[in-house]
Amino acid sequence: MESNQEELDKFEKDLQEKLKLLQECQKSNNLDSCLKCDKILDCETRETYIKAVYMSMNKGATGGFEF
Repeated sequence: MESNQEELDKFEKDLQEKLKLLQECQKSNNLDSCLKCDKILDCETRETYIKAVYMSMNKGATGGFEF
């Protein structure tokens, strides 16, 4: 059971790191949302954050995800 908790913590920790990077990017560009950024469609920072959100929601499992 402890290894499952460690696995959950790994995904949550990664999500928090990616969120921090995203917020730093927004702040450095004087934005409060990625939607206001010209680079939104080609932004690697945002893409890695979205992947981290997905991974934190499915805890690394493959396959479909249902809300």
